Amino acid sequence: MTAIPNPQRLLVLLAAMQAFGPLSIDMYLPGLPLIAGELGSSANHAQLTITSFLVGLFIGMLFYGPLSDKYGRRRLLLGGIVVYVIASLGCVLVKDADQLVLARFIQALGGAAASVLGRAIVRDLFPINEAARILSLMHLITMIATLVAPLVGSLIITTLGWRALFLALMLYASTVLMFTLWKIPETHASPSRELSLPAVFGGYLQLLREPVAVGYILCMSLTFAGMFAYITASPFVYIEFFGVTPEQYAWLFSLNIGAIILFVTVNARIVSSTGTQRMLTIAASTAAISALLLLLGGWFSTGGLTLIVIALFGFVGVTGVMGANCMASLLGHYPQQAGTVAGLAIATQFGLGALASSLTSVFNDGTPLPMTMITGFCGLGAYGALMMALQALKTVGEEKQNTAQQS
Repeated sequence: MTAIPNPQRLLVLLAAMQAFGPLSIDMYLPGLPLIAGELGSSANHAQLTITSFLVGLFIGMLFYGPLSDKYGRRRLLLGGIVVYVIASLGCVLVKDADQLVLARFIQALGGAAASVLGRAIVRDLFPINEAARILSLMHLITMIATLVAPLVGSLIITTLGWRALFLALMLYASTVLMFTLWKIPETHASPSRELSLPAVFGGYLQLLREPVAVGYILCMSLTFAGMFAYITASPFVYIEFFGVTPEQYAWLFSLNIGAIILFVTVNARIVSSTGTQRMLTIAASTAAISALLLLLGGWFSTGGLTLIVIALFGFVGVTGVMGANCMASLLGHYPQQAGTVAGLAIATQFGLGALASSLTSVFNDGTPLPMTMITGFCGLGAYGALMMALQALKTVGEEKQNTAQQS
């Protein structure tokens, strides 16, 4: 491992890695109708290109994490980005929707390396509270990119066509690849090369038997899932049920993005002095209170749009804080399995997010109830998961203290 004199300077580059997934989805959404028409496919077939990308991310994340603990971060990271670049070129050259579905799947397999290993590198370089601050700042940069991405995507599609969108993503990934080659050496101090591959992937089973790991992973993943339920249902709830205009909906959606940016900025400023556990407790309590408001408002049909907007401001706003601090806590407790931890946590986020999104669609009845119920239960579940993790930590601490006293 080569030392990095001032690792804070890598913040933008690490955030750019974390943004691979969101940019690859959000920049692409405005072009779906045009892509379907030009490739002669149905809207449902075109939407499969999003599904295949999410599946590719999920699978890739599960593989890169443990492999990086065994072989190191750098080569896997560089190889994944190269795959992303080549697959992006493949997306430009496709002739039908089936080819695009496959190219998007391969693109996601490559991009998953950046999403997972960027977080593992943070743990390699920073202590736990500093890692929480860095992850918060990375999330802040990513959210700003996510907010701008649909606008940039629309501009590219309108002026140059949808294939140029993938050229832009290829250029983006190539730039990240160049700076990664230049700036990031191998950061994993002690790769577990002596372990067999079954033993390395067996780390997942070990983590799943740890209440601390399961609690933190469920806490960050359930809040993420609740946000996906909101993203899926909110256009129909706001526009069709409450009758807001598309322009008003855009402002309401931006309000929640602004809430994430606000809370993440506060977390980045004070987490080093306050500590990750306290910040998590505050954020999870905020999510739980917001969840209760959503459950009550949805079940009793009270409070209307105002209550939903206020509750979602609190719930969605703290998702970044919970994600950054849960991830930092996980990486701090399992430093030798940083890649495995990051892979399992991020894959679980996307898996539960996809499940929540699907359930919201399945139970859609034209009212806010499915969205408020699923988001609300996710919020309460996240709070319960955090309490489980903190209780497990307390128990472990007491056992260590008793052992020390006895010896």
